[in-house]
Amino acid sequence: MAVHGIDLGTTNSAIARTGPDGRPQVLAGMSGKPTTPSVVLFASPGEHVVGEGARREARLDPEHVCALVKRRMGDAQWRFVAHGKPWSAPAVSSLILRSLVADAGFATGETPGAAVITVPAWFGDEERRATVLAGTYAGLDVVDVLSEPIAAALAYGFGRLDGSPELAKGPAHETVLVYDLGGGTFDATVIELADRRISVLAVEGDHQLGGADWDERVALHLARRFCAENPDAEDPLDDSAGAQALVLAAERAKHQLSDVERTDVVVTHDGARATVTLTRDELEEMTAPLLRRTVDLTRACLVEATRRGVPRVDRVLLVGGSSRMPAVADALLTELDLDARLHDPDLAVARGAALYGEKKELERMVAADLRTRGRLRDGAPLEDAADADLDGACRRVADAYAVPLAQVRRAVEIRVDTVVSRGFGVLAVNSAAGRLEPTWLVHRNDRLPIRTSRSFGTMRADQSEIQVTVVEQQGQAESSRPEDAKVLVVGDITGIPPGYDEGAEVRVTFEMGFDGVLHVTAFHVDADIPLTLTATTGATLSQAEVARERDQLGKQRRRG
Repeated sequence: MAVHGIDLGTTNSAIARTGPDGRPQVLAGMSGKPTTPSVVLFASPGEHVVGEGARREARLDPEHVCALVKRRMGDAQWRFVAHGKPWSAPAVSSLILRSLVADAGFATGETPGAAVITVPAWFGDEERRATVLAGTYAGLDVVDVLSEPIAAALAYGFGRLDGSPELAKGPAHETVLVYDLGGGTFDATVIELADRRISVLAVEGDHQLGGADWDERVALHLARRFCAENPDAEDPLDDSAGAQALVLAAERAKHQLSDVERTDVVVTHDGARATVTLTRDELEEMTAPLLRRTVDLTRACLVEATRRGVPRVDRVLLVGGSSRMPAVADALLTELDLDARLHDPDLAVARGAALYGEKKELERMVAADLRTRGRLRDGAPLEDAADADLDGACRRVADAYAVPLAQVRRAVEIRVDTVVSRGFGVLAVNSAAGRLEPTWLVHRNDRLPIRTSRSFGTMRADQSEIQVTVVEQQGQAESSRPEDAKVLVVGDITGIPPGYDEGAEVRVTFEMGFDGVLHVTAFHVDADIPLTLTATTGATLSQAEVARERDQLGKQRRRG
């Protein structure tokens, strides 16, 4: 069964898989459209609607319509309450995923069972785990979570030479900046494409910045103009239904102004009406600080890439629907001297995820063949296999599954290297300063996979318990202030017997794979007592709540 690729977007989502020729195909459902609005209407306690139908209802029943849920992924406290029932971000997202799965089943007759789901490069550990949980809720085997810019680079690399499926063709070496401005998140990523290898060099971003922020600025402008013309009418933004209608009107106007210089927006509310003429220049002026933020983040990303020995980029790919705004390319050219081009802004990420899903599945089958024949030990990477053995396994997999041999070889030969989007550390006492501070073991833009250790000492003799607090970087820079870090998980080494002096060694090890998910081990060396910490779903939801939401999701029916 194919591993599908899913772009779980803030405003729109898409699902894709590779066809018999290895080319990625975006799957449209009954609507016939390649993307689905990431909006859920809770029509009743037991029914929900996903997509355009839910989006249309936003102005009529705003209290029961949930949008922009991706911005809440990893937020342990957030809940959307509908008909008296609370829904976490992973639970709401799972309904969107279920809708995509149903669309794929309608399009192909095959219900997806496994998927690669994309996330913003700037997503941290808890956001990635929440995404995996959403996929699990939707009944999917989440093979991997893949950063959106990597997916876009895969899609570009696959077809950069007139659709050629050979990534190695074209320029022998190319450095690409992926500028990804979606509906709710922004990423800037510098990626090297070379010798069948995709390597992420630097990442910057903000997962609370996207096209929705442009819509809010425009909606505020429209409301002010409406109120100026109708001083006795209620402000549309003071009414939930009026606010939803205004945001939708603002979004339509923003889209229109990507193609024309001016548009008229009709605002009706509280028995009053106003026709507001909005120009592209006005839109760009009122949203200039938002665009400036993306340019500043892009500049910081380029600076980091330069620090790593790559001072220039050969190509700029504009990804994400909001990157269509003409001001984006203009700003990159004016401010950074970068000639940017749109690259399949709505569908590149889903297509790249499908390519990565195919890669993971073919790699799995080749590895299974080698292990069965005793040519690869359990847990060892394919690189450990002898060339002749690997070639034979590729041929057998190609024959057994009627897949072109070149497609199997491409899957096992292409390497994807990436970096960490945030720093991670533990809270420890700084003896010189006499206070508790984060000690950073993993740093932003460190290359994955990572395994690093640091030794600490106990605070006193005969210390019977040690608390280990794992933290994540929150801002653009690592801070020594505990309040600037996000606590991921806390655990204790307990039952330490007496007899150990002050300063007894406690070794802390951080491990992180390509999925960006962190695993922590703490070890009292002399007492030989380990503590294994994993920022599991319990860091976001209690196990009781996970069980409750599974039951709640099982009772939900989708209304067409």
